[in-house]
Amino acid sequence: MSRKARVTQKIFKVFCEGSTEHNYINEMRRQKKLTITLKLVNMEGGGYRNFLEQVKTDGTTNCLAKFIIIDGDRALAEEGEKKNLRELLNYCILQNKNGKIPHFLIINDPDFEYIACMHTPKYKGQNTAQYLIKELGYKSVDDFKADTKIYQFLNTNGNSYGHMLSLLKKENCFVINNYSINRKLYDIKVSTTYDWKMLGKKASNINEFFEVATYFNP
Repeated sequence: MSRKARVTQKIFKVFCEGSTEHNYINEMRRQKKLTITLKLVNMEGGGYRNFLEQVKTDGTTNCLAKFIIIDGDRALAEEGEKKNLRELLNYCILQNKNGKIPHFLIINDPDFEYIACMHTPKYKGQNTAQYLIKELGYKSVDDFKADTKIYQFLNTNGNSYGHMLSLLKKENCFVINNYSINRKLYDIKVSTTYDWKMLGKKASNINEFFEVATYFNP
């Protein structure tokens, strides 16, 4: 009897900067049975450059695509970080142009707290720190960041990432990754566009992560 051919599982690699994003995506992965590996990047002492170095040196075996999920506020608040962001952006664009492993640079502007608030129907653009405390019941922003059940909280009792995605101001995005997927060949092509004038406006292209990551595991 002939042996069955082993099927190599393709994976998505997600690089994120905060425990909140890590906890959220980790539980999303578990519930939806997504083929994702998570890499938590330490931003201290290097910022966006730390992302660039880790993305560059991380292996690509069986990797279907890499998602680099970062907050955009650092580029405006810290001297030199705009240059580091530019280097990270250019590296992702080069990988996509060369037809190598697709790199999706995802920028939440100003931060993931903004994305979290948009999961809830009551959020109408209020200050995120105040909203997390007054409306969502957290003691502080740090208390919110420490919540290991954040995915469940933001996707129950009328809250959902579907609501968040419907509110995204895509016209204000600093980065947009136009992509096409060949499901049969497990192939993804990406073309990245950007507009520096949009940096600092409230927006996110995190919809690309939800769309692509769930495409093969709907």
